[in-house]
Amino acid sequence: MAITLEKCGSEDLADLQAIGIETFTDTFAAHNSPEDLQAYLDKAYDPEKLKAELLTEGSTFWFLYEDEELAGYMKTNVEAALTEKMDADALEVERIYIRPAFKRRGFGKYLIDKAIESARAQAKELIWLGVWEHNVNAIAFYEKMGFVHTGSHSFFMGDDEQTDFIMTKKLH
Repeated sequence: MAITLEKCGSEDLADLQAIGIETFTDTFAAHNSPEDLQAYLDKAYDPEKLKAELLTEGSTFWFLYEDEELAGYMKTNVEAALTEKMDADALEVERIYIRPAFKRRGFGKYLIDKAIESARAQAKELIWLGVWEHNVNAIAFYEKMGFVHTGSHSFFMGDDEQTDFIMTKKLH
């Protein structure tokens, strides 16, 4: 089994949109109304919005492959691209998703480890992410990876205001 991580470019837009919709729907469809989910998907995975995100300085999308098959993806942000006010010494994992057929194989840990490696290479002292307060499996996973709950912010799923926990991990 060969695992590779590749930086996404504009040429990956269609694959990014497809995996984003697939994995977000898999993760959250059972917990939200079809209308709110569709409203979110239409906004978050609009091709023009994704293209702008791909071109944003400080944002990087990564595709995770297992034996050349797209297994998951991650988006990291630094500096001006951060989605919350944080010190410049922070790296954000804005999105981290694994396709259903590839779950429970250690790929989430692999992606977090790569994000930490990237943060250290950029002399960052903190890595952080937002996770839905009711996603108990993800929260437990991040806690196992050394993250702690340090705050919260609102997240809108369509018209439904939800709460994401902000979880951080100090790197030094």
